[in-house]
Amino acid sequence: MAGASSDSLATARQELDSVLVSGGTQLASELFTALAAVDSSAPLRRALTDPSWSVERRTGVVGSLFGSKVSEDALRVLTTLAGLKWSQTRDYGDALEQLATTSVAASAEHDGLDGLGRLSDELLAFNRAVQESHDLQRALTDPQAPAASKGTLAERLLGDGSPEAKLLVRQAVEAPRGHKPVDLIRGFVDTVAERQRLWIAEVTVARPLAPAQQERLAAALKRLFGRDLKLDVAVDPELVGGIRVQVGDDVVDSSLQSRLHDLQRKMAG
Repeated sequence: MAGASSDSLATARQELDSVLVSGGTQLASELFTALAAVDSSAPLRRALTDPSWSVERRTGVVGSLFGSKVSEDALRVLTTLAGLKWSQTRDYGDALEQLATTSVAASAEHDGLDGLGRLSDELLAFNRAVQESHDLQRALTDPQAPAASKGTLAERLLGDGSPEAKLLVRQAVEAPRGHKPVDLIRGFVDTVAERQRLWIAEVTVARPLAPAQQERLAAALKRLFGRDLKLDVAVDPELVGGIRVQVGDDVVDSSLQSRLHDLQRKMAG
């Protein structure tokens, strides 16, 4: 996904984050069901992405088709996507899939970084089991086998897996959307990793921090971001002084080098 579609997905993630976090697996299930409807109809995909149509017309299509069938949160996601610009008709569905996966990851995130780590481990373990067995690969990709049967087999492979992992592997084998299930699951793992980054503070300092300094920094970051963060500390002598912290896309930079650059920009202006 590139160009206008990439920008639209970023916008949707930002606007819908609170909805995706609160919706969890229930919302994700609704979005995956809506995705199946979108994927099954080329005219619908064109209607939802046609740049010659007004936003009101495109969102009206969503309301007429899904308004009485999905929750308010699911309808908001579908409507928001219909109001954005997409480079290709498939991109609407790709974005919907990514947002549904984000909602699943947010459900696992209720247990913090550990919950996200467990979900990643479950998905990767599933992929390893499939890749090590040609019989499993054939069973899960057999075009003649009912999708529900393949989904049931995938769940059995997970054993006592979490509801989040079961939902994602079932989605991958029942509706791979032209991909191999293991490839789709790798994409799911990438989405989970994006949520994990929000729990890790990448700290760069000019000199090593003493344990007491790390504790004070962790406490300060907890107050700033509202959650416990795992510190990943790296030393960079070229930083000159101060500290640089990145959590997801948020950067807190108090290094001397940064202040010098700011001064240079102001002088140049």
